[in-house]
Amino acid sequence: MRKDYMLGLYEKSMPNTLTFKEKLECAKECGFDYMEISIDETDEKLSRLDMTKEEKFEIVKAMFEVGVPIRTMCLSGHRKYPLGSINEETRNKGLEIMEKAIDLAYDLGIRIIQIAGYDVYYEAGSKKTRELFLENLKKSVEMAAKKGIILAFETMETEFLNTVEKAIKYVNLINSPYLQVYPDCGNVTNAVLDSDKTACDDFITGKGHLAAVHLKETVPGKFREITFGTGHVNFEEIIKTSWNLGVRKFTAEFWYVGNDNWKEVIKNTREFMNSKFQNALDKGEGK
Repeated sequence: MRKDYMLGLYEKSMPNTLTFKEKLECAKECGFDYMEISIDETDEKLSRLDMTKEEKFEIVKAMFEVGVPIRTMCLSGHRKYPLGSINEETRNKGLEIMEKAIDLAYDLGIRIIQIAGYDVYYEAGSKKTRELFLENLKKSVEMAAKKGIILAFETMETEFLNTVEKAIKYVNLINSPYLQVYPDCGNVTNAVLDSDKTACDDFITGKGHLAAVHLKETVPGKFREITFGTGHVNFEEIIKTSWNLGVRKFTAEFWYVGNDNWKEVIKNTREFMNSKFQNALDKGEGK
């Protein structure tokens, strides 16, 4: 049966000991359409940016053999090497990470790189860090445009860029088709708690600029490792609103936490999302 959207599986939902092929096979077995690769701040993940052509080809071959592609990248390595750092060496490392990530995406067929909405993370933000961030964001988007790769902001857990509305300000400043927003609905739900807006209201401020959506559960004050269905995210409304804004690509973001029943958790997540998509899209405009 034809499905009008794609739901991806976040790589970190599976044990890191699995090979890329085994992770893709798991995604397929559990009913997901693609996998989102992680390039985080650990040396192990950052080393992927220096993979050889042969190593990249093995991943591409695995995608074709399994029948599940890698089409999005979660690039959170900039937490350690932020584009707005006061330290020039750190900023330059951040730009190098961005360029290598774009090259890796180009070689693997990844369309969207979700970039972290931080000017800085482990140091204090200021007017200067925001200026440096914008300066290096411009350089990053130019690199992405050259390769035809979309950079899209993740809405984060910090005040700097925790809503779509804040992300759109930078999208408008850069004014390029290669910079969009890839919001995290859990983070946004937490961000608007003390306002008169809902997460859906915030999503609407990004009309025309939402490339994809992270589906993640949260509770007030906590941003990760919350079991789907036990938090306060209204997934049906998020999906319906996103759909009506033109989004057709979603990723379920959750983590493997050393549990023996990790594959069962992944299958349960797919079933949970199946019901949310069905309820959201079988009614009204979403149909």
